[in-house]
Amino acid sequence: MTDSTRDPAEVAAWVRLTATPGVSAQAGRRLLAAFGLPQAVLALDPARLRDAAEPAVARALAAPPDAEVSARIDRTLRWLDAPGHHLVTMADAAYPARLLDLADPPLVLYVNGRAERLQAPSLGIVGARHATAQGARNAQTFASAFSDAGLTVVSGLALGIDAAAHAAALEGPGGTVAVVGTGIDIVYPARHHKLAHQIVDAGGAIASEFPLGTPGLPNHFPRRNRIIAALARGVLVVEAAERSGSLITARLASEIGREVFAIPGSIHAELSRGCHKLIRQGAKLVESAADVFEEFADLTPAAPSTAAGTATGAAAGAKAGQAAAPLASPVGDALGAVLAYDPVTLDALCDGTGMAAEAVSAALLQLELAGAAERLPGNRFRRLA
Repeated sequence: MTDSTRDPAEVAAWVRLTATPGVSAQAGRRLLAAFGLPQAVLALDPARLRDAAEPAVARALAAPPDAEVSARIDRTLRWLDAPGHHLVTMADAAYPARLLDLADPPLVLYVNGRAERLQAPSLGIVGARHATAQGARNAQTFASAFSDAGLTVVSGLALGIDAAAHAAALEGPGGTVAVVGTGIDIVYPARHHKLAHQIVDAGGAIASEFPLGTPGLPNHFPRRNRIIAALARGVLVVEAAERSGSLITARLASEIGREVFAIPGSIHAELSRGCHKLIRQGAKLVESAADVFEEFADLTPAAPSTAAGTATGAAAGAKAGQAAAPLASPVGDALGAVLAYDPVTLDALCDGTGMAAEAVSAALLQLELAGAAERLPGNRFRRLA
């Protein structure tokens, strides 16, 4: 039972348990294991509760709910009245069993959309918020391939790679699940309101372990990342700096036995360094969706689409520092011969082509508009196609 037909007293007990200070996911699980469902836990006296909880926690659980917790219970009950809103608890059949691989699985999940999507075979896609154009394209390519194969794409609704993966996965039968680091009634970042609605309308789901109204605080996102890692059979990191939340997701995935995949890039690109670090640590280097599918015999599609799956740019095989093949551009083969997948300065392009800066800049602008080149900080450019 995962909707407004659930007993209000049961909802109140779960909300009280998870809202009590000191009751972490691990502490809550110990209480449930010792005494049963939350209603049974809350009916105990502090002396019994101290067998499985700190004294302060035991006192808080035995006391009547304060005004803040009572308001949170009322808010949750009202939220559950809306179609498609679910409270999935650890005691429900709808609870994703894969989350139990975590040392601290969430006690509850607030879900907007199809709760059963959380149990579907899935793959995670994560990466940089400030993604490059090529990184976003790669995320779209892999997400489309996974969704076309009937696999749900799990990500975090963040800017950049996450958003690109969600949007592309919407087009296929696998669909997508967004795990968020706020209350489910808050869309963060706010610019993703439309995307969030599209995910739900397309038969996907948005999930959060945080109570309604919870803002997006920095420590919430690593907690969100562990749920992404646990829901998925494997996690693909598309782009990441050396210090990145995506690497946290990858580490958490590896710790619970999930496969980790990474797309390589230029040795000069900041957002490739995290992926290269993962590859050195044992993540599988991938250039296409087929590279991922071959790790999962039971998930391999009968006929994966050819579009699906080759990452373009540096990950498709251009060697670092090596000039790319000529591009069809206003300056002809001269610019194509020196504009490679590695970043190159305008001065170097002028030197390599023997052309004036004005002519090269005009050609680069046309290539940018066509999606064939990308401008980077420091007046540098690189090829995308």
